[in-house]
Amino acid sequence: TGERRGEEGGKEGQSTTRVPGPTHHHNGLRRQKRDWVIPPINVPENSRGPFPQMLVSIRSDQDRNISIRYSITGVGADQPPNEVFSIDPVAGKMFVTKPLDRERRSSYHLRAHAVNMNGERVESPIDLYIYVIDMNDNRPEFKNQVYNGSVDEGSKPGTFVMHLAAFDNDDNTTANGMVRYRILSQTPHSPIPNMFTINSETGDIVTVAAGLDREKVSQYSIIVQATDMEGNLNFGLSNTATAIISVTDINDNPPELTSRTFSGEVPENRVNVVVANLTVIDRDQPHSPNWNAVYRIISGDPIGHFTIITDQHTNDGMVTVVKPVDFEQNRAFMLTVVVNNQAPLASGIQSSLQSTSGVTISVVDINEPPYFPTNPKSIRFEEGVPAGTSLTTFSASDPDRFMQQSIRYSKLADPADWLSINNTNGQIITTATLDRESIYVKNNIYEATFLAVDNGFPMASGTGTLQIYLIDVNDNAPSLLPRESQICERINRNAGINITAADADTDPNVGPFVFELPTFPASIRRNWTVSRLNGDYARLSLRTQYLEPGVYEVPVIVTDSGNPPLSNRSIIKVKVCPCDENGDCTLVGAVAAAGLGTGAIIAILICIIILLSMVLVFVLWMKRREKERQTKQLLIDPEDDVRDNILKYDEEGGGEEDQDYDLSQLQQPDSLEHIISKPPGVRRVDERPIIPESQYPIRPVVPHPGDIGDFINEGLRAADNDPTAPPYDSLLVFDYEGSGSTVGSVSSLNSSSTGDQDYDYLNDWGPRFKKLADMYGGGDDE
Repeated sequence: TGERRGEEGGKEGQSTTRVPGPTHHHNGLRRQKRDWVIPPINVPENSRGPFPQMLVSIRSDQDRNISIRYSITGVGADQPPNEVFSIDPVAGKMFVTKPLDRERRSSYHLRAHAVNMNGERVESPIDLYIYVIDMNDNRPEFKNQVYNGSVDEGSKPGTFVMHLAAFDNDDNTTANGMVRYRILSQTPHSPIPNMFTINSETGDIVTVAAGLDREKVSQYSIIVQATDMEGNLNFGLSNTATAIISVTDINDNPPELTSRTFSGEVPENRVNVVVANLTVIDRDQPHSPNWNAVYRIISGDPIGHFTIITDQHTNDGMVTVVKPVDFEQNRAFMLTVVVNNQAPLASGIQSSLQSTSGVTISVVDINEPPYFPTNPKSIRFEEGVPAGTSLTTFSASDPDRFMQQSIRYSKLADPADWLSINNTNGQIITTATLDRESIYVKNNIYEATFLAVDNGFPMASGTGTLQIYLIDVNDNAPSLLPRESQICERINRNAGINITAADADTDPNVGPFVFELPTFPASIRRNWTVSRLNGDYARLSLRTQYLEPGVYEVPVIVTDSGNPPLSNRSIIKVKVCPCDENGDCTLVGAVAAAGLGTGAIIAILICIIILLSMVLVFVLWMKRREKERQTKQLLIDPEDDVRDNILKYDEEGGGEEDQDYDLSQLQQPDSLEHIISKPPGVRRVDERPIIPESQYPIRPVVPHPGDIGDFINEGLRAADNDPTAPPYDSLLVFDYEGSGSTVGSVSSLNSSSTGDQDYDYLNDWGPRFKKLADMYGGGDDE
C-alpha cells in the first residue's frame, strides 16, 4: 500500500507520498498495479522563501530493496521556464526554487518518474498539479487616462452619459480582482457638486440631478476611482481616471431682436442694396443650427420688394431691395419681421416676444428720366409727303409728379435727315420728301429716335423711337431687262429674246407690264417685233428673214400697272450674228457682229500669226545663247574671268611684324654650293628642282569643243603634279630684305635734279598722273 504522511517540522503544503509495490499471492508472484492520485499542490505567488522551498516528498515502496532514482518532467522542470521546480533524485523531495507569479502562469502540470540504477522504470509516472494561489499584487488599470463623453443640456436625472472600465490582472473570481468605482470629485460644482453618479460595478455614469445648462456650464471634469478588493479602501489597491463630460447644446434659447423697431431708407428704382441691418441675440452655440437666424417678412410688403439675407458671420439680418420701389406710389414701407432658428425650439421652449420687430423703410425720391408712353410709336403715311408736313406729336411724360419740371426734345437719330421735332411740344415735321425706295427704309418702315430731357438735378433723359410706315405710290417707272443680248441673223421660229422689267415700286404699282416698240424710227417695227408671253415677260424677235450681222440698239417702251401708269423708253443692245446648227453664234459670226468686215478679220489673223512667229524665234535664240554660254565656261574658268570684278591695286599688305613664321628659309643664300652638294631628294622649297620636267599633253590641231575641255583638265592635272612648276609649292615673301645681303645698301644714293628735265608730258598721261604733274611740272610757278 501507499501512504501520505506529513513530516515533522514540515511547512504547510509539504507531504510525503509512498508509491505501492508488487503484492505476492498464493498462485504465484505477480505485480498488481494500482493508480495513486496526488491531490493538487497549492503554492502562493510572490513567496519570499527561503528557496528552495520543499513542496512534497515522493517515495516508492521498493526503495527498501533496491536503489531508486526520482525525476520530474514538464513545464517548469525540464521545459521552459526551466528549473522552477526540482527534485532530490535520492530522497524524492520536490522543491520550488523561486517565487511564482500567477499573472504569468497560474498552474503547472508535472510528472514524477521512478527508475532503478539501470534506468529501468520501476513505477508508473505520477501526475503532479501545482496551482499558484493569487495574491492582491495588481492595481486596477484604466485603458485611457482621459475619457470623453457628452450629455444634452436639460437632460432628466438618470440619463446615461458615458461608460468607464478598469481591468485588474488579479483573479477576478476572488476579491483581488473585483473592481468597484466611485466619483472622487466634480469640477465645477455648479449647479450642485454631485450632478453625476457612477454605477460602482459597471462603471456607467448617469445624471443624478436636473439643471444642466450649456449656456452656464459647457463642460464638467470628473475624477473616477477604481478600487479592487470589492472597493475596500483599507485593503484594496486603487487607480484613477478623468472623465470629461461636454454639455451639448439644444435650441432652448429663441433668438431675440435687439430692438423693437428698425429703420432705413432706399432710393427709388434701386435694387440689390441693403437698406436696413437687423441685429439679434441668441445664447445657443454660435454657428450651429440652434444659433443661425432665419428672418421672414410677415406683413407690409405684399408685392415682395424686399428680402432679408442672414449674414453668416454676425447672424445679422440685411434687409435688401429685390424689386425697385417708386416714390410716387409708395413713400414708405412698414414691415413686420420675425426671426427664428434653423432648428426648431426644444420641447417646452416658447418663442420670445422679442423675436418680432417692426422695420420702417423710407423711399427717397430721385429725378427719374422722362419716358414716352408709346415706345415705339407707329404711324402711316404715303411716300412723297412734301417738306413741312406735320406728321404727329411725339411727347414724353415725366414720372416725377411731385417735381415741377419741364421737358425739352431733340433729335437723336434720323438716318435720312427727313424729320425735325419741336423742342417744347414734340411735334414732328418733315424737312424733306419721304421716299419709300430710299436705302434708309427697311421693309417699308423708316425709323427715327428722339431724346426727351428734363431740367431736374441731375438732368435725366429718355429716348423714344418713331416708326413711319410709308405707303407706296407709283413714282418709279419700270426699266427693261436685260440690257444686252444676241440673236441669229436669220429668222427662226424658236429664236427670240425674252425680256422683262424691273420696278422699284410694290404692288399694285408694278406688273403686269406692257411692252411695245416705238413708231419712230420706222426701221424698228420693220425689223423687230414684240410678242407678249405673260404679265411680266415678252419676247423680242426678228420680223425680217435676214438681218445683217452687227450690234443694234432696239428701243422698247415699258408701261407698269400703277394708277396712273408710268412708262419708260429703254434700249436693249442686240448682237445679230451667224449661228451654227444649234442656234449658237459662231466665233467668226461674233466678230462680224462686233462690226468688223472680212478684210479686218484677215488682217487680225495675220497679225496673230506674225506675233506667234516672233515669239518662236525669240525662244530659239535664247536656247542658242544659253548653249554658247555653257560652251564658253569650258574654256574660261569662272575664277579667271575678270569681267565685272572689282580690282584693287594699292593694297601693300601687312608689315613684317604681321608675319609670324620663320623666314630664314626664304633668304637669299650666300652661295649655291650647298644646293649642289645636297643629297638627292632634299631641296629648298623656293628653288627650281633639278629633275626632268613633266611632259604636258599636245594640243590637237583642230580642236573639238569636247576635246578642249579634256585638254584643259589634263593640263591642269599635269601642272598640279609637276614639282618644277613655279611657285614650287612655297610661300614667297618679296618685301623682306633680310640681313647679310650680297648686294650693297642703296641708302647712300641721293636723288637730285638738275632742273633741266621737262615733266610737262605728265599732263598727257591722264588724271591718274595729275598730282605728279602738279608736283614736278609746276615748279616754275611756285
